[in-house]
Amino acid sequence: MVWKRDENYPVQPIPQGSGVLFFTPFLNPPMTTLLTWKPLMFAGLVASIGPKACTPHEVVHEEEEAKVVVTHPLKKDTNITRDYVCQVRSSRHIEVRAMERGYLESIEVKEGQHVKEGQPMFKILPLVYRAELKRAEAEAQAANLEYQNTRRLAENNVVSDTELALTKAKYEKAQAEVNLAEAHLGFTEIRAPFPGLVDRLLLRQGSLVEEGELLTTLSDNDEMWAYFNVPEAEYLEYVSQAQPDELKTVSLVMANAQLFEHSGRVNVIEADFNSDTGTIPFRADFPNPKGLLRHGETGNVRMKTKIDGALLIPQKATFEILDHHYVFVVGDDDVVTQQRVLISDELEDVFIVSSGITEKDRIVVEGLRQARNGKKAECDYEEPDEVFSNLKLAAE
Repeated sequence: MVWKRDENYPVQPIPQGSGVLFFTPFLNPPMTTLLTWKPLMFAGLVASIGPKACTPHEVVHEEEEAKVVVTHPLKKDTNITRDYVCQVRSSRHIEVRAMERGYLESIEVKEGQHVKEGQPMFKILPLVYRAELKRAEAEAQAANLEYQNTRRLAENNVVSDTELALTKAKYEKAQAEVNLAEAHLGFTEIRAPFPGLVDRLLLRQGSLVEEGELLTTLSDNDEMWAYFNVPEAEYLEYVSQAQPDELKTVSLVMANAQLFEHSGRVNVIEADFNSDTGTIPFRADFPNPKGLLRHGETGNVRMKTKIDGALLIPQKATFEILDHHYVFVVGDDDVVTQQRVLISDELEDVFIVSSGITEKDRIVVEGLRQARNGKKAECDYEEPDEVFSNLKLAAE
C-alpha cells in the first residue's frame, strides 16, 4: 500500500494495481491537490489494464458438420386414391300422392315396410266415384239400346244413315264416360308401382285428402346411386386419358368410416359444370342386395386415378413453415439448401411433388434437425427403394 500525504487534507489510501481509487469526498480542493492525484490515477488505470492483457487467448471451437442420410426422389407411375363427399340416392325414389279428393278410408301399409309391386297401399272413400260409375253405365246402356233400335230401322230404310251414325256416336260417348268413371274409381285405391320401402306416413286414417296431396314416399334400394362433385382440373385429368375398368371401379366409405362391402362403378358424368363451385357431378352405381344403404345417406366415394411419372418423396423428409412444405437439398459440394416444394397429392407416408425439386436432387431423409441451411453436412446415401420400403414417420 502506498500512502500520499497532503498538507491540507487527510491521508488517502490507494491500492496498488487495483485500478480502483478509494478516497473521502471533499469540497473544492485546491488545484495543487488535484495535480497531486493525477499521476496516481493514471498509474492505477495502467495497472488495471495490465493483467487483462496477460490473460490466455480464448479457444474458438468450429461447429462440427451435421451427419445426415440423403436419397433421391423416386419417379414412377402411381395410382392414387381421392375421396369425394357424396350423396346416396335410391335408383327409384318417388312421392306417393292422392289422385282424387276424398276421405282416407284405409291405410294398408306401415312405415318402413317393404312392399311388392301392385300391393295396395291406401284407399280413399269411393262412394262418390262408385255412384258416378253406375250412372255412366246406365247412360251407356240406354245409348246402346237406342243405337240398336236405330240400326234395325236403318236396315228397313225407315231412318237415314245419318241418324244411325248420330246414335252410334252417342253410344260411344256414353261408353267413354264409363271408362272415365272406372278410372276415377281406380284412383281411389293406390297400389305400389314397384317393390320398395315405405317412408313416413304423413296422414292418418279418416283424414280428408286433397287431390295431389303427399301421402308417403317409396324407395327402391336394390341399386343405389352416389352423386359426387369433381373439380374441373381433376375432371380433365380423368377424361384426358383412357381409364381402364379397374380405375372406373370405386368404393364407398360410409359415415361410420367403414368401407361398404360392394364396389361401385362410375357410369355417368353429367353435362354441365357448376359455375359457382367449378365442379361437375359424377354418378357411381352400387349394388345393395342387403338393403344396408338408404336414400339420403352421405359418405365418401373413393376413386383411383393414375399419375404417370409421379415424383415421390417421403413425408418425413419434409417440414412446414407457414403452411408451406420444404426439404433440405444437398448439393455436389455437400452444402445444405432449404428448398420449397409444392405437394399435389398425399399417400400414406409419401408426398407427390409437382414442383420445386427433380429426381436428380439429393434430399435429406434422416437428420433434419441437425441440418443447417447454408452449412456443409456429412452425407450417407441410401437407395430410394430402400428408403421407401421402410417409411413409418409422417412429416415434421
